[in-house]
Amino acid sequence: MVVGKGGLGQSIVLTGQIQAEKEVALAFRIGGRIIERTVDAGDRVKADQVVAKLDPQNELNSLRTARAALAAANARLEQDSNHFHRQETLLQQGWTTRANFDQAQQALRTAQAAVDDAKAQVEIAEDRVSYTELKAGVNGTITSRAAESGEVVQAGQTVFMVARETGWDAVFDVPARMLRTAPADADVIIALTDDPSVTTKGRVRQIDPQADPVTRTFKVRVAINDPPPAMRLGATVSGRMEVDHGHGISLPASALTATEKNPAVWVVDPDSMTVALKPVDILRFDPGTVVLSGGLDGGEIVVTAGVQALHPGQKVRPLGVRS
Repeated sequence: MVVGKGGLGQSIVLTGQIQAEKEVALAFRIGGRIIERTVDAGDRVKADQVVAKLDPQNELNSLRTARAALAAANARLEQDSNHFHRQETLLQQGWTTRANFDQAQQALRTAQAAVDDAKAQVEIAEDRVSYTELKAGVNGTITSRAAESGEVVQAGQTVFMVARETGWDAVFDVPARMLRTAPADADVIIALTDDPSVTTKGRVRQIDPQADPVTRTFKVRVAINDPPPAMRLGATVSGRMEVDHGHGISLPASALTATEKNPAVWVVDPDSMTVALKPVDILRFDPGTVVLSGGLDGGEIVVTAGVQALHPGQKVRPLGVRS
């Protein structure tokens, strides 16, 4: 073949999956028995939507107890307040002692503190009653369900997973070699594998700093700018990225040989049709090809088949030409 310098662009195509950029785990703040579940996997939810309920009986009883304690504390405060005012009046008229007045004042302060504590307990009880309703908290889609009606769950136990409505990623497992050659800000064309006509563009958002211990690949997340309606969560997609390595010379791997343990190729003299070894510098190896960084200028005729059977000065002819 006659070698020539040209673009060394490379197309990288990988298969991945559409995932939500952020997923939220929904869980009750308190433990209890689920009495109602209003959504299932695949349902769309709003931020203020109730998606499940716990049996509220225990929390309602605690709330009634707290309110009763507040009422008792208020009654004691009113009694101690009246007693304090009487002692204050009597002290001014000289009909009581300073000790009795101080005692009444201390009782009033204690009653006021008891009322404050009772109010706090009522607020806590009201919060626990509200915690028996689980709200979505975000606009999105239910991706999984981990509990059912009638099941007893603990505080913080995941009941639903919700994918946020905005922010989707195409996630790929990428070999380290491709990460080294790919530019960081390249556009990635995302297409559905079962319908390649459905496409969108994305950019690399995140590259895991550590390789997967089993596959030894790195998880790369490509942020999708504007996903089409047909591209749904969990869909299998392909990602294509064009990598430009500048200009150079690319040869079939079968053209490569060695001289004194250095890479070389057989170059044909067009006048005498004899061959000579010429050392070359290799930029990288691609599947089936080798890219040179030096040694050839372009325009040379290079032997691409049968290089192991040649020796310097041997006459050759192009394939298909009879002598």
